Amino acid sequence: MDVIKTTELKKYYSKGSNTVKALDGVSLSVEQGQFIAIVGTSGSGKSTLLNMIGGLDSPTSGSIKINEKEIQQMNSEELTIFRRRNVGFIFQNYNLVPVLNVYDNISLPARLDGNKPDIKFIHELLEFMNMEPYIEAMPTELSGGQQQRVAIARALASKPAIILADEPTGNLDSKSSSDVLGLLKMTSEKYHQTLVMITHNEQIAQMADRIIRIEDGRIVSA
Repeated sequence: MDVIKTTELKKYYSKGSNTVKALDGVSLSVEQGQFIAIVGTSGSGKSTLLNMIGGLDSPTSGSIKINEKEIQQMNSEELTIFRRRNVGFIFQNYNLVPVLNVYDNISLPARLDGNKPDIKFIHELLEFMNMEPYIEAMPTELSGGQQQRVAIARALASKPAIILADEPTGNLDSKSSSDVLGLLKMTSEKYHQTLVMITHNEQIAQMADRIIRIEDGRIVSA
């Protein structure tokens, strides 16, 4: 079953007198449980594609289906709720709330959705990631690799169908990068989630089930 499906997805915008084609007719299907790496040079359109899939940006034309629902047809409120319940985001810069401790950062999405956090599941995630001793620590007390583990736990805590990771190891050293990538792969398999990751690193991309190469807004190989 396809959990993600884009059809002739286009994103055009004007830059002076020129038209920039950030995405130029991208059709892509991702099956449930797959680990996909999207690779390409800077400006190739890979981040735009990830933002479209996550509902963070809207297309000029084309369609985006997540679990058979066309997200570009949703209004802003519907999309925010759908995204919060179905998509987990992991960013290069972690995006942790500096005034919240580890537990509160992880439980924040559930609380924003008006739900009671699944405390047992959060502890399970922290134990799995060897972060249980840091449950009350503030982000500034953690290393980069530890902060990224917290960001991964936050993305997983609401049990979304899809995890979108934008250069998740971009700010980490080689050992921390290897640890985080191994962790991402293990957690996606353990919790049967679809993982879509952007990277410019060919070695990292080789860990994925499929590699999608994008250049000039078009898929050149899959």
